[in-house]
Amino acid sequence: MHSHDIMSDPIIRLEGVNKWYGEFQVLTGIDLSVRTGERIVICGPSGSGKSTLIRCINRLETVQKGTIVVDGIELTAGGKNVDAVRAEVGMVFQQFNLFPHLTILQNCTLAPMRSRGMTKAQAEEVAMKYLTRVRIPEQANKYPSQLSGGQQQRVAIARALCMAPKIMLFDEPTSALDPEMVKEVLDTMIGLAEDGMTMLCVTHEMGFARSVADRVIFMADGKILEQAPPAEFFGNPQHEKTRQFLGQILTSGH
Repeated sequence: MHSHDIMSDPIIRLEGVNKWYGEFQVLTGIDLSVRTGERIVICGPSGSGKSTLIRCINRLETVQKGTIVVDGIELTAGGKNVDAVRAEVGMVFQQFNLFPHLTILQNCTLAPMRSRGMTKAQAEEVAMKYLTRVRIPEQANKYPSQLSGGQQQRVAIARALCMAPKIMLFDEPTSALDPEMVKEVLDTMIGLAEDGMTMLCVTHEMGFARSVADRVIFMADGKILEQAPPAEFFGNPQHEKTRQFLGQILTSGH
């Protein structure tokens, strides 16, 4: 083991990552390093592999080739490493994935009590802190079906934060929402970004990318074709496919 300067070590590192579904190669030669506190937006056309890519970071998807290291733990080595990483990585999905039979508060306290060994009182205190953070503490004793989509997605964010993750992954968190609810979820994510959370977001919300991202990554056909800071990415896209994609997005009113 040679010693590393801890500060400069990326918190997420993917090297030569390849993944197939049967004959279809969904990720090809992905190299990506993310520094602690970096905010990355991943965009690209449907079927470009964006969601698969971030789902590999907490091993919801396995890869056949390449290395993925998260917070110093090699995910591609399998075994106990997977659970260790999942505890450090919060994930918010397109569909809110809340447990319908549990209250909002119970949704938030379940994992901390199970995985972090918190008492019910401790877990409830943490849950109320984060429900307040996403501005819905008054919904604590309701069930998911009683909340709007935007509120449910904010609960999903709070639930992930209750595990005190080092990294948050967002997989198109606003694409299932009615337009009037998108802003409240993006505002919550902007708040997280301002707290310095390491974030990877798959999203079509280009306004969010412009205002929050340190780096925008464009994927097509399972490859990273382009990555740059937002000003450069939007102002001077290098790749023809990026230009096409941005043209379509801008005209469709996103």
